[in-house]
Amino acid sequence: QVQLVESGGGLVQAGGSLRLSCAASGSILSINAMGWYRQAPGKQRELVAAILSGGSTNYADSVKGRFTISRDNAKNTVYLQMNSLKPEDTAVYYCNADVRTMVNIRRYWGQGTQVTVSS
Repeated sequence: QVQLVESGGGLVQAGGSLRLSCAASGSILSINAMGWYRQAPGKQRELVAAILSGGSTNYADSVKGRFTISRDNAKNTVYLQMNSLKPEDTAVYYCNADVRTMVNIRRYWGQGTQVTVSS
């Protein structure tokens, strides 16, 4: 099986920074896309940023210029550097990964990490 474990969430003041990490482990042959989603109370889960194995990235308009997604393919880890945080960035952040195993290719999700930005 495959597991994704996130870390790096917490409480920060507006204007501050946080760095999230998500490490995939298990019977992994390869990983294509990796990404971060977030879900605020009462709202739908939304894409924050995604990155392909070759390095191509995609960002939500609301985080462009403030957040940076990156990955270490050797470590099967994806990162999200979040700068100039705003109270509206408060949410539970989930990572995902499209993983190829001996059995199939499917998307796996982390358990979520809380990010709270105070004004």
